[in-house]
Amino acid sequence: MINPSASGWIDKFFSVQKFTKDSVFTDSAAFYHKTRSTGFIYGHIISFGTANIIDTKGWFEDEISKVALLNTLYGVYCLNNEDLSEANFIKEAVLFYDKMNPQGFNLFKKILPKNSYSLTLEKIIDERVQTNNSIISKNFSHLVTNALLFIDVLAFHQFLVHGEIPEKYLKKIEETIVNVVTLALKVKAEKSQYDNLLIKLFEASIRYSKFSKVSVQNLETIQLDYFTNELEKNYLLDMAGMALWSDAKVENEELYFLHSLASTLSISDDFVNETIKNINDFIFKYKKDIPYFNYSNPVKHFYDQTTQNVITIISRNKNRLVKELMQSKELMVLLSYSTIRDLNEKEKKKVKKQLLEICKTVPSLAIFLLPGGSLLLPILIKFIPQLLPSAFNENKDD
Repeated sequence: MINPSASGWIDKFFSVQKFTKDSVFTDSAAFYHKTRSTGFIYGHIISFGTANIIDTKGWFEDEISKVALLNTLYGVYCLNNEDLSEANFIKEAVLFYDKMNPQGFNLFKKILPKNSYSLTLEKIIDERVQTNNSIISKNFSHLVTNALLFIDVLAFHQFLVHGEIPEKYLKKIEETIVNVVTLALKVKAEKSQYDNLLIKLFEASIRYSKFSKVSVQNLETIQLDYFTNELEKNYLLDMAGMALWSDAKVENEELYFLHSLASTLSISDDFVNETIKNINDFIFKYKKDIPYFNYSNPVKHFYDQTTQNVITIISRNKNRLVKELMQSKELMVLLSYSTIRDLNEKEKKKVKKQLLEICKTVPSLAIFLLPGGSLLLPILIKFIPQLLPSAFNENKDD
């Protein structure tokens, strides 16, 4: 079982997968089609496309994104290298991100011991998948992970081919995506809430551009000839297709725009038809699970998100939490009472105080020690009785 929030998950990932030449792609078209089928292109990941299936039950959204980014980066590495060595890939990936974000001279980095390449890559990937820096914005935002992570994959491909990232490549491809999406939204015959949510999604994900600064009027003014790689072209067309999606209806002007874009990029009409079908099928099948289709009140979202986080934390630390509970006799007695009657105020204060002490011994529960964290304790208390032996709950007696 891989835990993408614990140190060493990259090494564990490769030890579980045991990649061989038969389990990786050497053809860019096949690689792109497989990547698209996982949802990585669309910003909502449903699988990893690995030979050995990974169970993501109970995972957070950013954890899924981290494994998906690692797996896709390795996939594009295999397109450019016959040597499938995980160690070489990890080293190349770290060098790539160092080129992307040069750190400059740092005295403390020279003095302090260096992490291994895999641990360094874990930290980098953790930063790349995030769109919100503060814990408050993460909890209140629907857009937690970067929906444009495939840009990293495209830039890594360029790095592997040329030994460096072409000058201003990241800014150029990001600006081009913004321009193409903006033009596609202008072409749409019917506007919907989806358009605004899509803009919010991209605004939260881009790092070098702004939608508000876009002034492009037509395809001719976009320097599409700069992008010559098949992966880049396919991705641009898929981004346009996402922007044009509207309840499975494709108007003539929208279809004309997609075919015009494809023609400019030297992409076949068959791929355009495939793009429309794939996007439509994917969104209809997973619409209820895609965050930016389920916009709700931020406070409600915060409560729902926090409740889910607490459930996940409890399930991951169940054995340790039960052990700590068993060692606190007074707390066990009070919790057993809570299964058959409401606790009074004095008892509730005792429960909260002792639960906070337990939170200090289980690192994952550190969220309850933050300012205002005690407000989350009722959610924790709600699920604690589920961990207790059935003997504590008379209502479960036959």
